[in-house]
Amino acid sequence: MSYPLLFEAIVKERLWGGRLLERLYGKIIPFPGPAGESWEISDRPEGVSTIRNGPWQGQSLRWAMQHYSKELLGGFPSQSGRFPWLMKILDAKENLSLQVHPPAGLALRMGGEPKTEMWWVARADPGALLYAGLKTGTTRQDFIDRIHDGSVEQCFHQLPVCAGDALFVPSGRVHALGKGLVIFEIQQNSDTTYRVFDWQRIGPNGKPRELHVEPSLACINFDDFEPSLISPRRSPDRGFECQTLVCDPLFRISICDVEPGDGLARARPIALDKPSIAALVEGDLIIEGDGEKASLFPGDFCLLPASLSQARWETQGGARFLLIEASDNQT
Repeated sequence: MSYPLLFEAIVKERLWGGRLLERLYGKIIPFPGPAGESWEISDRPEGVSTIRNGPWQGQSLRWAMQHYSKELLGGFPSQSGRFPWLMKILDAKENLSLQVHPPAGLALRMGGEPKTEMWWVARADPGALLYAGLKTGTTRQDFIDRIHDGSVEQCFHQLPVCAGDALFVPSGRVHALGKGLVIFEIQQNSDTTYRVFDWQRIGPNGKPRELHVEPSLACINFDDFEPSLISPRRSPDRGFECQTLVCDPLFRISICDVEPGDGLARARPIALDKPSIAALVEGDLIIEGDGEKASLFPGDFCLLPASLSQARWETQGGARFLLIEASDNQT
């Protein structure tokens, strides 16, 4: 048994967040404070997604992985036994901390998990920035000196962005979201983050938030200078327009457009043997597979299990979505 799966959002309170997740995507925010993250597909101890459609409605993704991991993943590996990806939408009303995630070679020794991710910008205020990598010529000692004098943000490369831009953030790349951004975040199933600078921000307890300077210095790639935004590349024909954003052993990510036709536009069926996720950015989308339909609205993420024999994509007025697939070049 498998079919296109939709999930209940898990909204997380964050000091730097706002309330746009509610206004833009209809997420239910069950607290009065700032909502920074909506975990859309999660198999984490800190938040496990609940299935909201079809025969498995009310069951958790953890349950599905325990009982139907082969149907969900096919031959795609999951070293931890958990679903291998974590899907989020982030609302950055304020700057996030300047931070880094541990590379795979260091994560286990440091008691954490590696985390490579991609950001797709859904909304950007004028002048919004991403911080990623180092300014050319920055040395490790320069970085340490500026940590001590409180000006380390000057070491970071800044990228002006607008809606539709995307950035790849491999483990070891120092980075931060600037204020005024809403992004879709596609990442490894990890929540290990080391903060190196937090803008002298005061936490809810009235004290500065904890920094992780020594772990950060151990993880930062000090040869990672001034990375560029992603330049999309046209993808092989799928029956609708797709451009590849990322092709990595962890995932292949594309941005896809389905145009409306007369009434209901239909893309031809797609054979599947590995898991895929469609994250609707704009428009409307119905995904049908093995006798079940999932209706998506902007901000919805739909998991297509590997065991689906085929899937058909339908839209009434056109759709734009991120397509996340298991990569063919796994290592």
